Amino acid sequence: MMTRAERPRRTLPPGARIAVVAGSGGLPRDVVNALVRDGHRPLVVAIEGEADWIGEASPPFDLLPTPLERLGLALPKLKKAGITHLVLAGGVGGRPPLLKIRFGLDIFKVLPRLIAAYAKGDDGLLRAVIGYIEDNGITVLGAHEIAPDLLAPSGVLSRAKPTAADRKDIAAAHQAARAIGALDIGQAAIAIGGRAVALEGIEGTAGLLERMRGMRGHGRLAGKKRGALVKCAKPRQELRADLPTIGAQTIEAAHAAGLAGVAVEAGRALIVDYAETVARADACGLYILGIEGDA
Repeated sequence: MMTRAERPRRTLPPGARIAVVAGSGGLPRDVVNALVRDGHRPLVVAIEGEADWIGEASPPFDLLPTPLERLGLALPKLKKAGITHLVLAGGVGGRPPLLKIRFGLDIFKVLPRLIAAYAKGDDGLLRAVIGYIEDNGITVLGAHEIAPDLLAPSGVLSRAKPTAADRKDIAAAHQAARAIGALDIGQAAIAIGGRAVALEGIEGTAGLLERMRGMRGHGRLAGKKRGALVKCAKPRQELRADLPTIGAQTIEAAHAAGLAGVAVEAGRALIVDYAETVARADACGLYILGIEGDA
């Protein structure tokens, strides 16, 4: 497994014009910063109510604020602006009702495919949306291709190290996370005492950790310490969108939930604000571990 410093960036053709569809969290900011450092001036399609990190008076990028339900109408604007590549980055609080979503007229060519994908779940919908974008001549890239240093490396990343008991929790949570991922339910699970006790649902990882915090004093969990949060890509994950992501807020929430640490799949999960996230783990006494996919 390569280290963070060794991972090459995606080589873009001369004259490439890149757009970033920016949702919530720190990932879109890190992707935009990586593009700016490489000499690009990206067009940021900021989903209203999600991309709250945008606040500069004169940012080093072009900005196109867009409501989520009208995101499909942005595609003609991207083509007119000469966009050749697009990155989907960040979270979305929820999907709008299907009848409120607006697209251009060409959507009728693929509407049955999108409706079917909408009913199947998040991963199916993402695949259909990416296909729709690429059918319009824009290449979709993963955030990890623009900023590969965000990918979690293998091994212990913090000062704290998992104990033998923690390793059992990690294995149990990893198995559970992969199981719900295969059903396109979520990407994360928590194990305590060697058994899975909580699974990620539609509330996301933050909601899972908040729920875990409230479960600490209940039933068979009463008095039990430590525990592990594991996030991993779904077995059939579309790696260009929605890769598992952790950051300093994940660490703080895991600490508040009484967990001993967080594990993610090396090379298939993102760590935003890497230095800050590891520093927060060290301050809280938590471990961060990059595990192999078959661990």
